Amino acid sequence: MDVLFCSQHFLNLMLTEFGKILIFIMLAIVFVVAVLIISKLLSPNRPTREKYLTYECGENPQGSPWVKFNIRFYVVALIFLIFDVEVVLLFPWALTYKEYGVYGFLVGLIFLLVLGLGMAYEWRKGDLEWARPHPKPRKLDEILKPKS
Repeated sequence: MDVLFCSQHFLNLMLTEFGKILIFIMLAIVFVVAVLIISKLLSPNRPTREKYLTYECGENPQGSPWVKFNIRFYVVALIFLIFDVEVVLLFPWALTYKEYGVYGFLVGLIFLLVLGLGMAYEWRKGDLEWARPHPKPRKLDEILKPKS
């Protein structure tokens, strides 16, 4: 009897705690929906041609917004992020490598070696150059011209 009463009391207590969370979530949803409706009702709606233009950091947009961007922007950004995160990992190592002795120093050197190999690979591949050299296609005259 005592065990049954204790488990029933625990179940009621647990349901009240989950009930509080449910009420909190429902109030949050109601608050968000109310704020969206109020802002829609109170905000002015004066569309102009200029408001529908694509925003280009203060520059007047030229041409179609569906222009394909050069993949170089993304490649350079990703390479920057990769090496930036790896350099950030070097700061804690530089502050604490003495505590780990030779082992900590060698681990840091291996990390730097891998970082250097990655940088050399990207450099060799040409991904660090902003403007890649474009191969010049041969003309038909050059192909058909007999070699003498």
